[in-house]
Amino acid sequence: MNATMPKNTPESVSMINSCNESIMSGATTTQGPSGMYYLADAIDMMKAVNKQLTTENLSTVLRSVETLECILEKTVYNNTRTSIIAGSLVAHLFRAVSNFSGAIISASNEMVESDGVPINNSIVTVNLPKELLKPITNTTIVFCMITSPKLYEKLWVLDGRLVGLSVSNQKVSGLQDRVNISMLLQHHTVENKGDRQPSCQFFNFSSSTFHRDGCTTEWKKEEGIVVCSCDHLTYFAVLMMSPSISKKDQEILGYITVIGCSLSLFFLLVTVILYTSERCAGTDVSHKVHINLAVALILLNVHFLPSQQVATLSSTGPCIYIAVLLHYSLMATFTWTAIEGFHLYLLLVRVFNIYVRRYLLKLSLVGWGFPAVIVILIVIIDKNQYSRVTLHTSETNGTAVEMCYVSSDVVKLVTTVVLFGIIFLFNLCILAVTLSRLVFQRTPEEKGTTVNSICTILGITCLLGIPWGIIFFSFGQLTVPGLYLFCVLNSLQGFFLFLWFSMFRCKAKVSQPGSFTQSSQQ
Repeated sequence: MNATMPKNTPESVSMINSCNESIMSGATTTQGPSGMYYLADAIDMMKAVNKQLTTENLSTVLRSVETLECILEKTVYNNTRTSIIAGSLVAHLFRAVSNFSGAIISASNEMVESDGVPINNSIVTVNLPKELLKPITNTTIVFCMITSPKLYEKLWVLDGRLVGLSVSNQKVSGLQDRVNISMLLQHHTVENKGDRQPSCQFFNFSSSTFHRDGCTTEWKKEEGIVVCSCDHLTYFAVLMMSPSISKKDQEILGYITVIGCSLSLFFLLVTVILYTSERCAGTDVSHKVHINLAVALILLNVHFLPSQQVATLSSTGPCIYIAVLLHYSLMATFTWTAIEGFHLYLLLVRVFNIYVRRYLLKLSLVGWGFPAVIVILIVIIDKNQYSRVTLHTSETNGTAVEMCYVSSDVVKLVTTVVLFGIIFLFNLCILAVTLSRLVFQRTPEEKGTTVNSICTILGITCLLGIPWGIIFFSFGQLTVPGLYLFCVLNSLQGFFLFLWFSMFRCKAKVSQPGSFTQSSQQ
């Protein structure tokens, strides 16, 4: 999960086009020789940024920080190293010599040093590798620490601390020997975060979001230290994220998903074969609705199972194909579960007024046509939305998997979470009506059919896709058990559908949910 800052305002964007312009009122800068800045200018800029830390305009503050970083890189100073402290800001500049062999920076709220000698009350220690500069010499290495708990509390930034590292006139990334940043945690702040765990992330000024790409997290609980190892330089922070599942649980869940989906695919195919071989296959509309849901699940499993393997191929064509069909089949599955709910509504609520002309044809147009329209619109707007995507399986240990799917978070949110959320609420209401009828409106002859009623409830729950809703409750302490339950029930949905179909095929009893006949509907 990525924490997002408010987007930049047009005013702030127009005010910051280069290091030659300052966005802080009252802070003026005068460029020195060769486009450099004097030390007094850097001090004024730091004071202005420190003043802005008391505001709630996060976009303006972070743009100011970006400008400050650029100015510090171009600041002229006499000694080999110098420190600047302005309120909640601590900066340190030092020139790298030709025989640069790495450096250690230690900082507290009152002072900062880069000579490798630890300082009292140090809260941040940075180990810079020799690889950092390579052949480049006579450059300025910039360290900047910003602390503002009030400002960053809503983003779960631990202790409200950002640590920035940069090298003048050089973009550093892809380091083999990583930069290690050790941050001392205040125990009371960790306790106040509940069950959240620290995660090292960097701030992307372009997208105004935190990301964990290129960074790993090591939490030394006994020492109260978090060590961030990153392969690039920018502004870093420790975010307190919701607890992630362990690697062992991830592996087990992966096996459950693959085995369950494979079994579902097999039994779904058997279900379709059984249906087509039945003499009464064309007499029950309910069975036809069930079979359409089964076909949607077949498409979903066929394109989900190989998605990760296809994502590893160098060719993009197969991945685009899998991404499009996977997205389409997932939406089709959701749509057909909604149709199951609508069909059940007609059976239970409108039982005396159920004639609909070309009923099954209209259902099919909605069930297969609606997802197709969404996919076509996405392709027309931006065909690159379907591609290889990285899904982070853990917020704290940085593990991730690649698969072929939709790359846009907005598209995934609207067409997956929002769409299913609406369907889930509707079908939940239908399930409640069904339960009410089975429990309170049974005839005396039906009183002794408890087992049959339970099987009916479980079957309807599966048809309506209710188990998919477990994901909405898988958070906090329920994350791991919720995910296990979600994977088991949903990966075996095809198997449960097979059992339901096997129990009730070729039965056309009006009192039994699923007895909508073709003669009255088409």
